[in-house]
Amino acid sequence: MKSSDNKNSMKNLEKTLRKAEKVIQQIINSGVAEDTIVEQIQRFRAGFPSTPLLRPCTPDDGITIINDHERQRLIEIFKQAAENGRITKFVPASGAATRMFKSLLAVYNSSEEEIPNLESSDENVVFCRTFINSLPKFAFHDELKQLMAGNGKDLDNAFQTMDFRTILHYVLSPEGLNYGGLPKGLIPFHGYPDHPRTPFAEHIIEAMEYARDTKNRVRAHFTVPPAHRERIEKHISEILKRYPEMDFRISYSEQRKQTNTIAVDLSGEGFRTNDDRLLFRPAGHGALLINLNDLQGDIVFLKNIDNVAPDHLKSDTIEYKQILGGLLVELQKEIFSHVRRIKHETIDTNMLKTIEKFITDRLSLPLPDSYGLMSKEDKSAWLLSKLDRPIRVCGMVENTGEPGGGPFWVADPDGVPARQIVEKSQVDLDDPAQAKCLSKATHFNPVDIICGLRDFEGKPFNLLERIDKDSGFISVKSKDGKELKAMELPGLWNGSMADWTTIFVEVPLSTFSPVKTVNDLLKSEHQPAS
Repeated sequence: MKSSDNKNSMKNLEKTLRKAEKVIQQIINSGVAEDTIVEQIQRFRAGFPSTPLLRPCTPDDGITIINDHERQRLIEIFKQAAENGRITKFVPASGAATRMFKSLLAVYNSSEEEIPNLESSDENVVFCRTFINSLPKFAFHDELKQLMAGNGKDLDNAFQTMDFRTILHYVLSPEGLNYGGLPKGLIPFHGYPDHPRTPFAEHIIEAMEYARDTKNRVRAHFTVPPAHRERIEKHISEILKRYPEMDFRISYSEQRKQTNTIAVDLSGEGFRTNDDRLLFRPAGHGALLINLNDLQGDIVFLKNIDNVAPDHLKSDTIEYKQILGGLLVELQKEIFSHVRRIKHETIDTNMLKTIEKFITDRLSLPLPDSYGLMSKEDKSAWLLSKLDRPIRVCGMVENTGEPGGGPFWVADPDGVPARQIVEKSQVDLDDPAQAKCLSKATHFNPVDIICGLRDFEGKPFNLLERIDKDSGFISVKSKDGKELKAMELPGLWNGSMADWTTIFVEVPLSTFSPVKTVNDLLKSEHQPAS
């Protein structure tokens, strides 16, 4: 018995060791540091605190309105910076088009027994019916027709007979256009007389309009998914050939493996897939802060891949990009002057008052209650902490009910009201006062952000030092039919930029034309000029 017990014990020990070795190897392969995984699991158990809202930012209370006589002055300031080669465009473009085609995929993936009647009132079917009835209006119509013809299929006949299964097959599957599996940036959005344009093309052309320098250099950076990087680079190289007079400086990066987060089960232990593997997931757009930091840019324009307009509607976008950029350059110049004085000159009372007035009037930052009790040295240190940091000027559009974050006043670590972009997921909606404050938001964040990433000496700030690590969030998702908890890092324009100087400026709705579903491309702002 003893010999048998010993053998069983040894077998159990060997099994435990093999399992431990397997876990260790999975952690090594994940690229995520072990101490980071421990911190993430602890965070899952403790949760993230909510962000207490003080009040929404509104015009003249946190949101600046640029009047007519200031516009041209700011545009001229910006043009000088652009001509000097200070501008780079940064576009997160890793997102898949799956959500764009979610309703079509639901209909397409239904089993033979579940094939819906196209007269059904089911929301996915209604969406599908609108899509098929409007096929000729999509910029990819001609490519779809040509591809189907090459496979012996007639799109016109399928369209007339409402053969939606065949149409969806050639739109969504790898045998066709494969739009169900491509990045959103590769989907043709806009039709032109000689060719359709993807979001990649529209972003590059938009950058040509406001970001080129005196030598016709245009700098743009795209974050891309590894699986599609080669195809994206080839696609963009074809776009650039249309503009031989330009000197394009296009760069690419991918979301780092080390920014992934471990998933846990509902009890807070590491989630295991059906093949007994730990699950690591992308941690949202906040993971791209490393990419932005590595760019080492000067003035960087940040905009989502799906927010683009066709040529005949680009004028407002170009004008306000220049206005926002001009405001940033103007503020930077004043900030740098004050930082130099604090660091390199003897500060007297008059100089302190001048800097205090700039911070309270131009940056709309109130002084802390304890400021009057501080020594001159402590006052200088506090003022420097609010000046010597990255700056962002964020366009804000009137709230039309779009999902996403908005501009709010929140208390910073000093207890001083500060402007931040806050997502709904960060707010304690069980608190009636907080829910009411959220509902009173007058403006919405379209992700139209101009970033000043260098200090008064021209050295890049380390953006990784200025994250509010308490502003991530946890959501419940599923894998292999089992529920799990997933974690997203502090958002790129939320917690990742919490310790930045933030300015909100109202911009017109005409500068915001996102495409969240494929049928959004039927809206007037994405159709050819009439």
